[in-house]
Amino acid sequence: MRILEAGGNAFDAAAAAGFTLQVVEPHLNGPGGDAPIIVARAEDETPTVICGQGVAPAAATIERFQSLGLDLIPATGLLAACVPGAFGAWLTMLRDWGTVPLRQVLEPAIHYARHGHPLLPNTASTIASVRDLFVDDWRSSAAIFLHNGETPQAGSLFANPALADFYQRLLRQAESASSSREGQIDAALRHWYEGEVAETIDGFCRTHEAMDVSGRRHGGLLRATDMAGWRPPIEQACGVDQGDYTIFKCGAWSQGPSLLQALRILEGFDIGRYAPTNPDFVHLVTETLKLVMADRDAWYGDDPDVPLETLLSSRYASERRSLITDRASTELRPGAVAGRKPPFPPVVPLGGRQPSAAAGGGEPTMARTTTPAEDGPSLTGDTCHLDVVDRWGNMVSATPSGGWLQSSPVVPALGFPLGTRMQMFWLQPGLASSLRPGRRPRTTLTPSMAFRQGRPYLSFGTPGGDQQDQWSLLLWLYHRQCGLPLQAAIETPAFHTDHMLASFWPREVALGTLTVEGRYPQQTVQELTRRGHAVTVGGDWSEGRLSACAFDRDGGNPIIRAAANPRGMQGYAVAR
Repeated sequence: MRILEAGGNAFDAAAAAGFTLQVVEPHLNGPGGDAPIIVARAEDETPTVICGQGVAPAAATIERFQSLGLDLIPATGLLAACVPGAFGAWLTMLRDWGTVPLRQVLEPAIHYARHGHPLLPNTASTIASVRDLFVDDWRSSAAIFLHNGETPQAGSLFANPALADFYQRLLRQAESASSSREGQIDAALRHWYEGEVAETIDGFCRTHEAMDVSGRRHGGLLRATDMAGWRPPIEQACGVDQGDYTIFKCGAWSQGPSLLQALRILEGFDIGRYAPTNPDFVHLVTETLKLVMADRDAWYGDDPDVPLETLLSSRYASERRSLITDRASTELRPGAVAGRKPPFPPVVPLGGRQPSAAAGGGEPTMARTTTPAEDGPSLTGDTCHLDVVDRWGNMVSATPSGGWLQSSPVVPALGFPLGTRMQMFWLQPGLASSLRPGRRPRTTLTPSMAFRQGRPYLSFGTPGGDQQDQWSLLLWLYHRQCGLPLQAAIETPAFHTDHMLASFWPREVALGTLTVEGRYPQQTVQELTRRGHAVTVGGDWSEGRLSACAFDRDGGNPIIRAAANPRGMQGYAVAR
């Protein structure tokens, strides 16, 4: 907000917030992670995607992992590290869309890393959950996140001087290389991808081995040569029209198009005539999600042969819509495209795999609580999401994640760990999301943006792994189909299904499941159960981590609106 009020635009403010989030929410995202970003200038007719999702290293082949006796890429440790993409994405946005100098964007992050910030309760509990791992094996992480071997207290000032020192070195290097704003940003990118950062990561991955969920220690595959020359791809967003609106998502290297597929299928149901807590509404949306997530698991990936045009077509949606009945499906039903049989990964039922070491498991930030029926979130952690709209109507939607403190040991000279996004690849050949060097994993990170009458209207999104597009879809349906204001749409009872192949280790599926908040009427829960859904009733405020910003051009004076989730997390909406 300070950046905006000082005259900066949405892109400047988002970059400053992005770097600060890495410092104050290190259990949710970090400099070594990822950040898909959708941006739009006020006058743009379509938004642009800045792909902050890095690629697999050259040494990361299916054969390499098979030689290690692995059938899945471990969820923790060093083996699952891609090229860190978040830094490049934030700086690319700042250089090409922003207006302020690099120092102004980095100074807030440096301040909190140097002088400390009140440690969030969820950060403290996350550190406590991996304390023994830090003490026994990930000692470079213990040096940063433990105080004399003990977990720091929530609310206490917590600093990361190693990260502050690194950013100061980076700034000195950038400012000595050029006197221009753009030149300094380019120098910082070189320092990261061809200089100190790449060389330090290379050395750490070659010389260090870390315990992971396989129960063994492994070194990393990421090298300086993998990082050299990599920059975030700039891409056109994909979208579908909904009357006066067009909804935009990242490409099929993300799960984003699943939301667009769902909107296409739901066009045939007049979903707006149902109240959000009506069992027909919940049933139709859930059955739609099962179909599009099956397509996601079969067809999506960083592959030029993904048949995205067909998957988003009205004709294909009609075919898929015909599969929905009054009964809940308990099958995985990906669709055939142009006569092609859908290639499908191996299916493992819930509970079919267990970690072999106390080194975490699954998505580190999405561990389930043991008492999901209690009030409060049924999932702890998550990742981050950030929306910014400025006074001119410029707009940003970003979902930074990865590089969590609990995912991988800290690289000592840099003060942050690497990411583990490569766990989303499959080690079976022939799939769109099979592991291949130089390809992006099919990420869950999925920001959203909506245009109205050809101009930016709404940026929105949520943390939540496989739930991200499910909850984002609900926000859009509640807001546009049911006519609810943004904040009311976010606060309306929500739900999700786990009827899909989990994107994170151990890649299990829970067929027929449906988790609803405790605020749903008992009659709705009973009717959904009668229709065959395996219903779990969670806490009253346990589903969704949404935020949204809108630039409403109706009338003579535009209105900026903001809304944020009240459920269990650090969610904020600020507008002035």
